Amino acid sequence: MTEEGRGCRPLGFLIGLPFAFIALIISLLGAIIWILGTIISCLCPCCCCCAGLANFAVSLIKLPISIIRWFIDQIPC
Repeated sequence: MTEEGRGCRPLGFLIGLPFAFIALIISLLGAIIWILGTIISCLCPCCCCCAGLANFAVSLIKLPISIIRWFIDQIPC
């Protein structure tokens, strides 16, 4: 990759930072949901909905990284 191609990638990173910050707050909520889902599934293993809840919480935790990568990929180089 040339120097020109590398120069535009930080722009996508900077544009995505505010959205990633909001997603970081949402990911903290996802961590709380994940902890509660884990506790509930330990108390009542027959509760199948807790597995779906835990998967949703993990996707919320990964959200900031996904948003930054999406914004970086959107910048044409």
